[in-house]
Amino acid sequence: MGDHKEQPLRVGAAVRRRRRALELTLAVVAERSGLSVPFLSQIENERARPSRSSLEKVADALRTTAVELLAAADPACSVDVVRADALEPAPDEPRLRSLVRGHQQLHAMEFTGDHDAGREFQHRNDELMYVADGAVEVEAEGRAHRLGRGDTLYLTGGVRHRWRATVPDTRVIVVAVAEHIEAVQDGRR
Repeated sequence: MGDHKEQPLRVGAAVRRRRRALELTLAVVAERSGLSVPFLSQIENERARPSRSSLEKVADALRTTAVELLAAADPACSVDVVRADALEPAPDEPRLRSLVRGHQQLHAMEFTGDHDAGREFQHRNDELMYVADGAVEVEAEGRAHRLGRGDTLYLTGGVRHRWRATVPDTRVIVVAVAEHIEAVQDGRR
């Protein structure tokens, strides 16, 4: 129960990501696949499940395979428990771990200790930083903000910022709408 791997796959999200990565319109994919634009839209929005034959036509139109689309599909789960002891830190970043599995609309990471304080970040969508333990200093829009345990900092999409831990073993949670989602308002670009 609640096992992430038991859930059916949502292939529509994988189809949409692939189509957008190739910068194709639904009309182009429809022409290439022989399927209708409304049906493709229903697939992308998870209102229709493609048959194996239809999925292969879509995959061909997107210059990939049905197997690759299924591998990139999101699990259709509304609840997924991520246990602290079940997650391994990212192999290249021993002090970083993802708090949300898969390619989801919400991105959440936990940083423990310090990281490259000189690295500047600029995310497409809004972001929230929460200091779970310790303290950090965040530089954003020419100002330094000191945050302690329990403090949060909200950054709108597009704001350049950098941060550093000022106390050993600081733990920071960063939550944002995932980069593949277009959540920014047109006027903020």
